[in-house]
Amino acid sequence: MDENIIKIELHDELDLHAFHPKDVKAVLSEFIVMAQEKDIKSVRIVHGKGKSIIKSIVINELNKHKNISSYRDEPGNWGATIAYIKED
Repeated sequence: MDENIIKIELHDELDLHAFHPKDVKAVLSEFIVMAQEKDIKSVRIVHGKGKSIIKSIVINELNKHKNISSYRDEPGNWGATIAYIKED
């Protein structure tokens, strides 16, 4: 086993602050697929408030993603989005 591999436990939240906007689509898509495989029904995607560049990318991807049934802003926090995952 490669000692440089870091395993991260998948939870129902993805914080995109650490990612460059060019990487957000791939990270978000993989996160949604993995969440669906773990039978997670909804996820919280933290994109930040700022200029909403990352939020725009997130919303665009959620609109296109075949595994998302709906999404909404987190109540009282427009820096995060709640997305609902389709059941298999």
